Amino acid sequence: MAGLSEIRAAVPGDAERLAQLRWEFRVARAPVQEDREAFLRRCTDWMRRELASQAVWRAWVATAADEIVGNLWVQTINKMPNPVAERERHAYVSNVYVQPEHRGGAGSRLLEAALAWVRAEKMDRVILWPSAPSVSLYERHGFTHHGDVMELALGPSRR
Repeated sequence: MAGLSEIRAAVPGDAERLAQLRWEFRVARAPVQEDREAFLRRCTDWMRRELASQAVWRAWVATAADEIVGNLWVQTINKMPNPVAERERHAYVSNVYVQPEHRGGAGSRLLEAALAWVRAEKMDRVILWPSAPSVSLYERHGFTHHGDVMELALGPSRR
């Protein structure tokens, strides 16, 4: 890992760099359907708005030499009100990406920061759709595999 310095919560001012990382992450996985500059404008606006509101989405970043080199996003999913001992929110982990030259622990540190927040917020479950190479990362953090979805149950014991 090349000089990773910190993991911190993302702020609206990070949106432009985070949009660039989103582009980098996704174009490596599928054919491009949108012009790069148009996508970056659209994504930057969306990310800035979501990071400012924090109503649904939160993000964490990994930095090296004061540059953002990785990120992880969490969406809060509200459940229906429940009269039993069951927590009323889930967390969906998405867009976990660290630039290749900075891998080797940054993804784990991003996940740990996000999971600390999820636990403090008393979420019921954490769900995600992993890539094949990332499955072992999530398993090391207690996630289990159910088909294509992985989850980490955090709520009270189930019957």
